[in-house]
Amino acid sequence: MANKIVLAYSGGLDTSVAIKWLKETYNAEVIAFCADLGQGDDLQAVKKKALQTGASRAYVVDAREEFVRDYVFPMLRANAIYEGVYLLGTSIARPLIAKKQIEIAIRENADAVAHGATGKGNDQVRFELTYYALKPDIQVISPWREWSFDSRQALIDYAKKHGIPVEATKKKPYSTDRNILHISYEGGILEDPWAEPPKDMYTMMVPPEKAPDKPTYIEIQYEGGNPVRLNGKALSPFKFFQQLNQIAGSNGIGRVDLVENRFVGMKSRGVYETPAGTVLHVAHRAVESLTLDREVLHLRDSLIPKFAELVYYGFWFAPEREILQNTVDMIQKDVAGTVKLKLYKGNCLVVGRKSPKSLYHPELATFESEKIYNQKDAEGFIKLNALRLKVRSMLRGQ
Repeated sequence: MANKIVLAYSGGLDTSVAIKWLKETYNAEVIAFCADLGQGDDLQAVKKKALQTGASRAYVVDAREEFVRDYVFPMLRANAIYEGVYLLGTSIARPLIAKKQIEIAIRENADAVAHGATGKGNDQVRFELTYYALKPDIQVISPWREWSFDSRQALIDYAKKHGIPVEATKKKPYSTDRNILHISYEGGILEDPWAEPPKDMYTMMVPPEKAPDKPTYIEIQYEGGNPVRLNGKALSPFKFFQQLNQIAGSNGIGRVDLVENRFVGMKSRGVYETPAGTVLHVAHRAVESLTLDREVLHLRDSLIPKFAELVYYGFWFAPEREILQNTVDMIQKDVAGTVKLKLYKGNCLVVGRKSPKSLYHPELATFESEKIYNQKDAEGFIKLNALRLKVRSMLRGQ
């Protein structure tokens, strides 16, 4: 049995109930921990709520800059996108939250950590793989895999019975998770993949039809594969995201609605808003198009599904992710330049790009008169590449 438990606490339904449940079930001291990843909540109010709900102590750790600099940016350098759509906003937050939680557990000499992830989802895996990677001897408690509650409604009823204030209601039972990179909506009324999300279900962006009728032009400058200036202004990683979220969100950019394959084996429907992340994904590829060798670019692109899968599954602290990251970062050292984008009613269009390390050669690419490229050279190139096709056709004709 655990004597002291550090709980990853958000102030939401699951973790609000978990404080009381852990105390009753384990007769243990519960310490609440909340990481500030730019979710925009009043975290001092969250801390106060944790203490009022029964936590002996509550920590709020400001990890905003670290989150963007050491987790989001490395992932964006790899162009990681899961199943061609999802920009991994929830996935990439979990290893940092778990890392900070383990640091609190060590500081407090706690023998256990706990989280509010369900036994059906991906987050339980992401949290626990990180726990074990960083502190192999830690005891892990997952209330959803132990308690008798079988639905979010049961949790709502329990919270009401014990006077625990929660935001989830019978009218609005879907769950959300937010950080500076994105907000997710899952469960409840969204579980029918045919049902359109409610019209008021927008947080970080406006519906595209309500975006301005006039396009917004922006410029993003890259160095070493990272965005460093927005419209000519140097910004810290977190401030960069903060400002770009506002610009992109006001233009209706960043919404995806998908049915994804969870690590545990089932399909689930999720709706995500990732305004700045969407723009940066487009902009990054644009500057790469100028600066990366063709074969290097294609090789890197072949690694994207694996890198994204490792992030989604929770293997951020695994050696294979670190090896891929080293490869990606070596590729990114010459990815520098400026991209000009046009944002308009949900669309993010590249309209210009330039780089001091550009491999684009106007005299080679031109359709006009030039003296560098001998067009007749292409004849032998084509014939050599056609040789195996000709042989195959001749054999079939026998």
